[in-house]
Amino acid sequence: MFAPLFLLALCTTSAFARPEGLEEEEFHPDIKLGSAAKLRTSARVEERAHFWRENAQGTILERLNNKPIESVAKNVILFLGDGMSIPTLAAARVYYGGEEMELSFEKLPHTALSKTYCVDAQTADSACTATAYLTGVKNNYGMIGVTAAVTKNDCEASLLEENQVESIAKWSQDVGKRTGIVTTSTVTDASPAGAYAKAANRDWQTDGSVRSSGADATTCRDITYQLVKWAPGKNFNVILGGGARKFLNNDTIDRFGTSGQRSDDLNLIEEWVNDRTAEGLQAEYVWNRSSLLSLDEDTDYVLGLFGSSYVPYNLDRNDSVTPSLEEMTEVAINIASKGNGADNGYFLFIEGGRIDHAHHDTWAKKALDETVEFSKAIQKALDLTSEEDTLIVVTADHAHTMSMSGYPDRANSILGIAGTDSNGGTRLTLNYANGPAPVNASHDYSTDDTTDDEYRFPAVTYKNSETHGADDVGIFARGPWAHLFRGVVEQNTIPHIMAYASCVGDGLTACSWAVRNVASMALPVLGVVLFLHV
Repeated sequence: MFAPLFLLALCTTSAFARPEGLEEEEFHPDIKLGSAAKLRTSARVEERAHFWRENAQGTILERLNNKPIESVAKNVILFLGDGMSIPTLAAARVYYGGEEMELSFEKLPHTALSKTYCVDAQTADSACTATAYLTGVKNNYGMIGVTAAVTKNDCEASLLEENQVESIAKWSQDVGKRTGIVTTSTVTDASPAGAYAKAANRDWQTDGSVRSSGADATTCRDITYQLVKWAPGKNFNVILGGGARKFLNNDTIDRFGTSGQRSDDLNLIEEWVNDRTAEGLQAEYVWNRSSLLSLDEDTDYVLGLFGSSYVPYNLDRNDSVTPSLEEMTEVAINIASKGNGADNGYFLFIEGGRIDHAHHDTWAKKALDETVEFSKAIQKALDLTSEEDTLIVVTADHAHTMSMSGYPDRANSILGIAGTDSNGGTRLTLNYANGPAPVNASHDYSTDDTTDDEYRFPAVTYKNSETHGADDVGIFARGPWAHLFRGVVEQNTIPHIMAYASCVGDGLTACSWAVRNVASMALPVLGVVLFLHV
């Protein structure tokens, strides 16, 4: 009886394994390479087996020569590519120069994957993730600097000390390190706010936004106010990014011709300058590229706001007016590296924030270009620092729904056509699971200018703004204790490792002799216990 049942089960399973009549070749079609691929490989040595063997052997030798660095990290720089999914990395490589290219941080010796979910959500936003990778505690969607005991707009709960969590920026300040934030988003947006704010709503960026949610703006202070008036934000040596209108009253026009968004009669830019000056500190407010790059070398504190809202996309940026992320990174490192407390080192948070914004609009070209700009900023940091005393960590907060698919030729434009469907329709290499430009099966995409900066790449389903993805994201690291980044980790582990390396915070650190020796003894002791048990 068993044999017939087994054969029936096998036949049933086979019937559901693939659609009826679909042959193996149709799962893996015979691709006819175009002239672009042939031209690319004809002048290269990639056709020879020894090229790939030597490439692989070189990688092994490189790994063998890469020894862990176990000194204390004097400095820590956390780079955050907002929305920088794994497909974004792959596509950005091709956009930058080809499939074989590497972004600067992809060359870093230690890598891991980060699980990005919130306590209450599978797919994260930039607030719960910022709390995780900056404070070491996971919380709820849309919340900043508070535990998962706080729900949206619960002002009272967010004020309870037991519900508040401090960031690695605060831990670093507690031991005398210099600190700062840099972003191409607003300096009060969710990602940088994770370094200093405590809020039951990531949108509480002005007093009016707090009141509009039904909370008392004088009890639950807005995020911009916290940055200027409260520790650790008020102690940052460097604050660079966008968002000038968040600092100004609604009867005030900012440097960019836009009205402020506050309604409490505060000019928080002036307050920031006056507070520093009253303490006898050298502080400067800058708003364009020339003023940033010509800062006095004795400047100890800088507030730079380069847009009413976000810093312009690189492809839209007037480079005579707006600094690049690379330039902001260089200034931040230079300021953090000198002045009072410089001997103790520094912690910097640097964000490529507009990768995320471009993906939401399904502007794939802009997302990839912002990723390349992010890579340039990281390369600048690598050039300015030593792996012996500076831990550099590069990661993302969450993914997006962009994918690379089809069977395009090698060297085909990443923004171009991947091939044709069985019905003769064209398809693009880059697509989104959802977004404002749903796929039109009858449309000939080869007639579109897909290289336009704001071309909306097609989405499987319609949504006015493309959503985040729930994928794991990458972690790339170099420097002291970077080898602790390996495997798949919870996102909230990231600041704990950085704190361990730089000897800040109240957890395990590399400066604790007892901890390091107990850890080294743990495995031998475990082995003895198991032996005796057997």
